[in-house]
Amino acid sequence: MNNQSRAVRFDRYGGPEVLHVETIPTPVPAEGEVVVEVRAAGINPGEIGIRSGAMRDRYPATFPSGQGSDLAGVVVALGEGVTEFREGDEVLGYSWQRSSQATHVAVPVSQLIIKPGELSWEQAGGLYVVAATAYAAVRAVDPQPGETVAVSAAAGGVGTLVVQLLRRRGVEVIGIASAANDEWLRERGVTPMHYGDDLAEQLADRKIDAFIDLFGPQYVRLAVDLGIPRDRIETIIAFALAQELGVKAEGSMLASTQEVLTEMAGLVADGSLELLVAATYPLDRVADAFTELEKRHTRGKIVLIP
Repeated sequence: MNNQSRAVRFDRYGGPEVLHVETIPTPVPAEGEVVVEVRAAGINPGEIGIRSGAMRDRYPATFPSGQGSDLAGVVVALGEGVTEFREGDEVLGYSWQRSSQATHVAVPVSQLIIKPGELSWEQAGGLYVVAATAYAAVRAVDPQPGETVAVSAAAGGVGTLVVQLLRRRGVEVIGIASAANDEWLRERGVTPMHYGDDLAEQLADRKIDAFIDLFGPQYVRLAVDLGIPRDRIETIIAFALAQELGVKAEGSMLASTQEVLTEMAGLVADGSLELLVAATYPLDRVADAFTELEKRHTRGKIVLIP
C-alpha cells in the first residue's frame, strides 16, 4: 500500500471554490478499523451546508477539514483484532470522520458491509446517505397500504428512493418535483405535482395522510397548513422548524446500521430499487461536482471516482 494518498480538503467556509485535493499520509488503521482504497464516493447536499458554514452551529468544521461519508472500495489494510474482513474484500459503507472523498480512508468495521457483486462501484459508493436517509424518513411517517403520502424533492437523490420505498408498501405517492421529472415519476407509479404558486391549492384537494419533506422549511409549513398530523410530517433538512412546530426530523443517523445498509444494498442489487447515478466526476473535479449539485436539479446521485 502506498504511503501517500489524496484527499479532498477545505481550509475555510465558502463555495465550491474552497475545495481542493491534497496529498496526505495514507491513513493507518486503528484497532477495529480497516483501510479502504476508495473506488467511488458519493457527494450529498448536507456536505454543502457544512462546507459553506450554513450548518456551523449544528455541524461545525475543524480546519483543515476533509469531506464525505459515502464510500465503496477494496480493503487494503487491517487493524488489530479485525476478523470481519480480509485484504482484497470489496466493501461499501460510510465514514463519520468527513474523510471518504479520498483515495484511501480508515473505517471502523461496524460501518462497512461486503459489496454485492451486482452493484456497480458508482452505485455502491453513492448508497449510504441516500439509503439510510430514505429508510429513516419513510419509517418516521409509518405509511400504511392505501394511504397517500406527499414527498417534496421527489426526484432528488433521497427522493428517488423514498418514492420507491413508499410504492413498495402499497402507498399512493404524490411526488413534488419539476415537470422534467414527470415521466420518470409516472413510470414508477407516482403522481407528479410541480412546485409553484398553486401547489398548496392542488394538495388541498387531496386527502394526504403524511408528508415527507426533502427540500426545506416551506414544505414543512405547507404540511402543517394542510392539517396533516404533526407526528406524520417528516423533514430531513428543516431541523429548527421541526423542533419549533413539533414535527419529525429523523435523519440518516437513526438508520445507520449494517442491517439497514445490507437490506438497502440487497434491494438495489436485485433490482427491487433503482439507485440513479446522475453523473461521475474525478476526484480533482470535486468543485465542479458540487457546482452541479448546488443547482438542485440532479435526479439521483453524483459520485466522485478517486
